[in-house]
Amino acid sequence: MHAAETVSTGFLFLAPWLVFAPVIGLLTNIVLGAWFMKRPWGENAVGIVASSASGATFIISVLLTYSLSANHGELPPWYLAEWIHIGDLTLDWQFRVDSLSTTMMLFVSGVATLIHIYAIGYMREDVRFKNDVGRYPRFFVFFNLFLAMMMILVSADSYLMLFVGWEGVGLCSFLLIGFWYELDTLGRPSWANSNAGNKAFIVNRIGDFGFLIAGFIMFWAFGSFQFDVVFEAAQHVAPGVILAITLLMLVGVAGKSAQIPLYVWLPDAMAGPTPVSALIHAATMVTAGVYLIARSAELYTLVPEAQFIVALTGAATALFAATIAVGQYDIKKVLAYSTISQLGFMVAAVGMGAFVAGMFHLVTHAFFKALLFLSAGSVILGLERGHHHAEHSHHEGHKDHKGKHSPNVRAERRASEAKPGDEAFDPNDMRNMGGMRKTMPVTFWLYMIGTLALAGIVPFAGFWSKDEILLEASLHYPIVYWLLTIAAFFTAFYMGRQIWMVFFGEPRHEAAAHAEESKPIITVPLMVLAALSLLGGVLNLPFEGFHNLGHWLEYTFHEVESLPLDTGVAGISTGLALLAILASWFIYGRNPLRAGEVDPLKRQLGPAFVVAERKWFVDEIYHAIIVTPFVKVSQFLADVIDGRFWHDWFHETVIAGTYNWVSNIGLDRYADQRGIDALANGLGRLTQWFAGILRKVQNGFVRSYALSVLLGVVLIVGYLILK
Repeated sequence: MHAAETVSTGFLFLAPWLVFAPVIGLLTNIVLGAWFMKRPWGENAVGIVASSASGATFIISVLLTYSLSANHGELPPWYLAEWIHIGDLTLDWQFRVDSLSTTMMLFVSGVATLIHIYAIGYMREDVRFKNDVGRYPRFFVFFNLFLAMMMILVSADSYLMLFVGWEGVGLCSFLLIGFWYELDTLGRPSWANSNAGNKAFIVNRIGDFGFLIAGFIMFWAFGSFQFDVVFEAAQHVAPGVILAITLLMLVGVAGKSAQIPLYVWLPDAMAGPTPVSALIHAATMVTAGVYLIARSAELYTLVPEAQFIVALTGAATALFAATIAVGQYDIKKVLAYSTISQLGFMVAAVGMGAFVAGMFHLVTHAFFKALLFLSAGSVILGLERGHHHAEHSHHEGHKDHKGKHSPNVRAERRASEAKPGDEAFDPNDMRNMGGMRKTMPVTFWLYMIGTLALAGIVPFAGFWSKDEILLEASLHYPIVYWLLTIAAFFTAFYMGRQIWMVFFGEPRHEAAAHAEESKPIITVPLMVLAALSLLGGVLNLPFEGFHNLGHWLEYTFHEVESLPLDTGVAGISTGLALLAILASWFIYGRNPLRAGEVDPLKRQLGPAFVVAERKWFVDEIYHAIIVTPFVKVSQFLADVIDGRFWHDWFHETVIAGTYNWVSNIGLDRYADQRGIDALANGLGRLTQWFAGILRKVQNGFVRSYALSVLLGVVLIVGYLILK
């Protein structure tokens, strides 16, 4: 066999290791993590094991991509094991290696590896801030599990196997969002993080219900869940059935990819450590919904009505979330609503049938959103270090027996000195920042690159992918185009607002004045992501001969539209972005916010800003019309129906009371005492009476016995004579 043939076909056997590599990493840390942590190098060992497992997944993805390319985009599914064989239903665990799945594999595993490396440094400080170093290995176990489940999802050869990974990433998000389940983000006793994890889990179960119903209809209509069988059979089924399946899938997508009305869990996901936020928002869970629609392209193209509904849902979500981001103060929540908005762009794209544009933005967004979240984490850590420094300067008494400051002094002071009603320092609040470009210059420039990419400024990656979506919308769905264009304006504005508030002006808190730059273990992964955010657009430049991603995905989508650069669309979007940045400078940059001042936009817009600040009161509305009634109904069912009626009345009165009456009155008093006891007592009295008679016969006199014998003889003789 030729070497080229060996390379093109030989790496397919590595497909199962997409899952096995992170599983081996997490098992190693489960078994040896506690032992590692007893050594001085324990944290490094745990992080290296987890990062190496993720890195191995990326290398395998590269090899599979190379094999697929050498085989001209066609590789058969790789069979691993028999799974479900029931009647005519045959589903095996097979790995689908095509251009769409390998695209997902590459950016998911690549970005996840950088986040793993970053997490080594971030979590080293976070576990000390929370005063629980022993929890360090658990974090990386969950991280590797997250990656393994995502690999199951993107490599699945059937909707049912995809659903296994779909549920797996939901579980991992619950575990990681609520990682500090008994503490809040400031390390104080609280159930806030646990509640955030529960919210994410429950909201996603609502979305998953729609996906499940779609699966039931799919099996009823096609008799299979395997992609190729479903796509072939869908050509011969009534459009109404396909419409029902695709719209129910959209419910699942709304849950996973945070679209209206199920987006509410994603901002609360900020409760997890920053690497978790980056992994969820950039590389794993939220990308699953976009991937599902792209994978189901052959179904959605059969029903234009579903495509329009999906596109309109995405566009509305993009604009709605962007308006909320304008009024937020938490640095990570601004980015969270930005993620919801950008996911709206992607969902709108794949809904319109612009699958290449949607996947292109999915990839570039992974680069710059991971960069922004991790840079925000660097800012938060720098602010915490600055706050720690300020505390030490004011509280020199907090030293150990050697005269050195305790590494856990912050946690100790919070526990010993916190009083009800005290306002704790929040390192996530942008109102506590300002002037940090001077104290954290590396992080500042990296954050700027991510911001320009997200705002869609040429030549950064976000410009090329966002404008491709806008161009597709302008050609096919004008209403979607204008919604997305306005959303793009707000995107540039709230990111400009964030830059001015965080990095410019004077420090509004002593912690910002003493902030310290992060270590290379944190900044180096950011530099790689910054390079990708700058150069990622080359994946699919809108010029002849540069539609690389489009040509690659053509192997899966068969027919794709490669559009040239439209200077009109690009000019409008870029002009609006620059105008938005200028407006943000005029409001926040020209006269920087000072400590204690009200947000200038709030002074100008008044109630309109409050609406954005309060997130359009959606959580309050959900609580009023869904959560509170549900809780009250649950309490009614638990207290009145289950407690008072079912338990107290039915169980205690009807069942137990009837049983007690029957046992005490019917069976004990009448059946037992007056029935069985009376019969037994009567037999006893009869025996006593008969014994009394016999007692008179046995009197002990011989003459009485002789008389008895005589009478007996007379009776016998009389009987014989008469006979």
